[in-house]
Amino acid sequence: MALQDIQHYMRTGTLQLAALPTLSLYVHLPWCLKKCPYCDFNSHELAGEMPEQRYIDALLADLEASLPLIWGRTVHSIFVGGGTPSLFSPQAIDRLLGDLRARLKLTADCEITLEANPGTFEKNRFKAYRSAGVNRLSIGVQSFNDDHLKALGRVHDRTQAIAAVEEAAQAFDTFNLDIMYALPGQTLAMQAQDMRQALTLAPLHISIYHLTIEANTYFAKFPPVVPEEDTAYAMLDQITEITEAAGLQRYEVSAYAKPGHRCFHNLNYWQFGDYLGIGAGAHSKLSFAHRVVRQTRYREPALYMEKAMAGNAAAQENEVSRADLPFEFMLNAFRLKEGFKLQDFADKTGLPFTAIQKGLDEAERKGLIERDFVNVKPTVRGFDFLNDLQSLFLTD
Repeated sequence: MALQDIQHYMRTGTLQLAALPTLSLYVHLPWCLKKCPYCDFNSHELAGEMPEQRYIDALLADLEASLPLIWGRTVHSIFVGGGTPSLFSPQAIDRLLGDLRARLKLTADCEITLEANPGTFEKNRFKAYRSAGVNRLSIGVQSFNDDHLKALGRVHDRTQAIAAVEEAAQAFDTFNLDIMYALPGQTLAMQAQDMRQALTLAPLHISIYHLTIEANTYFAKFPPVVPEEDTAYAMLDQITEITEAAGLQRYEVSAYAKPGHRCFHNLNYWQFGDYLGIGAGAHSKLSFAHRVVRQTRYREPALYMEKAMAGNAAAQENEVSRADLPFEFMLNAFRLKEGFKLQDFADKTGLPFTAIQKGLDEAERKGLIERDFVNVKPTVRGFDFLNDLQSLFLTD
């Protein structure tokens, strides 16, 4: 499916956006050494040699075809995710970022994140990514316990994880650790040990995820025995206590950061900003004066490369309906501890406050939010029962 031309997007419609939100770029590199049993992302086990240069050619063709949709707009962050982007050589990442800079207007302090896995790094590799222009690394550690790493199907062990994080700390001013909890066979004491080990490495940001069994994964077919729900809740309380004692503040449901080290790219998602997604299976959300549009790229890497080179990388494209916008906004905004400004809702959806009045009244009555005339934020209860809070903004 070819992208619509810009005139199609600029025609009049039911929304009236006063200004366009902040724009980010997401780049998907889809290959992994091995597919993890819990993973439902668009990732593909690498068989044979990776077509680095051809894939970057396809990414740039994808971007070129999309440029008219973001013409004149500044990009505030770039996130290179996967898959395992650190399978790409530093030279390939250097080429990619150089070519992106040549085509896009980036802010002077543009946050450029690369996801990396401990099983794919060798000495000085992270420093080479830094030289290529990456200024934030996100390391998929998941656990420092060898038994749990094995159960999760990870290709690295505890020793490699620690070595990778130590190397990242030398090369980057800001880096993130991905940690998972409620793992098969994990106890509260084991989880506390994982957190203590993570914090001795002094990360400036930690993303912490509850292991969930997703459809169409190996774990969905062969479910592992995981901790009871009450134990998982206790683990989350413990995580929040331990991280706060170490000076990391919980600013989003799954994100903890030292002051000044929040992930700008993810914040932009949660604040209902715009993002252009290029790469196999990547998603985009783009705003225009009278509409908000979502796109999805072809998922399978070989098909994506073929379609992108032909100038039609988008497999699906749809305009977000006026009725769905309040829920889509709240799905993101209530993940933030600070919530959102009412004016931001109006600015980013083009809808009047009356579109969310009923949902806000009900949420307040149930003790899920607190608000004044400027801000709305989830209460502790609202944060704990996030799905219940978000669902109040679903349309019938």
